[in-house]
Amino acid sequence: MINKSHSAIAGTSVPHTRRDEPGAVSDDLRDFSLSSVFGIAFAFISPIIALYAIFDIALGIAGPSFWWAFVVILGGQLLVALVFGELSSRWPEEGGVYAWSKRLVGESYGWLTGWVYIWTLITLNAAAAFAASTFAAAVFGLDNPGTGMRLAFAVGFMIIATLVNSLDRRLLRVFIALSIACEVIGSLFVGTVLLAFHRHNSLSVLWSGFDDGGMAFTVGPFLAAVAVVGWAFIGFESAGDLAAEVKNPGRNVPLAQIASLVLVAATVMYAGLALILAVPDLEAVAAGSIDDSVVETLLSNLGSAVVVPMSVVVSIGFAAGIAAVSTALSRSVHAMAVQRSLPGSAALTRLSGRDRLPRNALTSTSVATCSLLILAVGFDFYDVMIAMSTGGFYIAFFLPVAAMLFTRVRGMWTPGVFRLGKLGGLIVNAVATLWLLLQIINISWPRDVGATWYVEWGCLLMYLLTGVLGATVFLRYRRTSQRIGTDA
Repeated sequence: MINKSHSAIAGTSVPHTRRDEPGAVSDDLRDFSLSSVFGIAFAFISPIIALYAIFDIALGIAGPSFWWAFVVILGGQLLVALVFGELSSRWPEEGGVYAWSKRLVGESYGWLTGWVYIWTLITLNAAAAFAASTFAAAVFGLDNPGTGMRLAFAVGFMIIATLVNSLDRRLLRVFIALSIACEVIGSLFVGTVLLAFHRHNSLSVLWSGFDDGGMAFTVGPFLAAVAVVGWAFIGFESAGDLAAEVKNPGRNVPLAQIASLVLVAATVMYAGLALILAVPDLEAVAAGSIDDSVVETLLSNLGSAVVVPMSVVVSIGFAAGIAAVSTALSRSVHAMAVQRSLPGSAALTRLSGRDRLPRNALTSTSVATCSLLILAVGFDFYDVMIAMSTGGFYIAFFLPVAAMLFTRVRGMWTPGVFRLGKLGGLIVNAVATLWLLLQIINISWPRDVGATWYVEWGCLLMYLLTGVLGATVFLRYRRTSQRIGTDA
């Protein structure tokens, strides 16, 4: 049932910020321009993280034909970005998917969306920090670092991300600009060199899976590759999390979301194609006999001298991506805490410093991320975290997109500056909802991949654990809210 106090029924204007409590951010602190918020969304998705984290897995599942999964994911996610563009233009508020869901349906539905999103971002940062640790170790000449060393580097990445976010908004913008430069070097420049001078395979390898397997390949290995590659094009929504700090947010936030998705996708697809064509032995990589095909491909084609410089570039890309995720995460936590809907809300809502930054939210989420990382590595369910972070995004996307479709069908939608039109918006919204639902099923399906049972059922188990914890917190929050209302 639509909550009329928050729904799209009202045609009147709505505030552009939810930081309307004491200590709120005022309009003169809207200092993120279009280029700044685009940079944060670009760094959040990060072509380096998007490609390097899934390349070996996807290649092992579906061979070089996995590249076409990028096309499928881009098509589906572009529809989602268009729907988010309408939502962020209508309600350019802090909290993104949480704020939109709350506006469309009500506080409880918004809380569910926000809870899923927050834990997805925490899990994503934990997985990214641990993945980045091997590249950081390579910078210092450490081959095959142990688990303890990798955890130390991972925690170091989280400390850097927290400091960059806590000190000054200008520092964050500079750091993001450095990240984009590294992305250009690490993805576009190296990709161009590999394509121009180090092609070991022909373009025909991209169709090899379909030629050999036909429909069986499409609904089997390729569908599994689509689930894995789903990780690559997430994070564009983060521009909406910062809407309360963006100049002209009704226009700039939708543009940043769409532009970051399209440009990251183009970069990833270009670099991915270059790597596939430059791999000296595709069969060995697909068989899993090569631990890190990206590093091996660079070594064999460009020489050992490239390892340390590329490790530096990749480490900076990871660090900026983790910082961008921390930015979005802290704003989402702050937005929910403003509604007194999280434990410790009084502390989490505090803004400090000249820039009025949510430092308590930043520190708390960083501690939670490090704790989850140590727990995951200690109990050997790191792979489950990757599955959860991918599936969690699509659930957090599905909830507001489905609510938007419901609102639109009932004729209750009032668009903002960015609009798709009545019929066009309905079609895009409906297909985006279907896409997200199918991708959630595809990602969460417990496939037999030869791993331990809790890895194969990892997504569903993590959904269950997150749901039980969320139900406990929500019920406690609701009782507390009712008690406060009665006392008042």
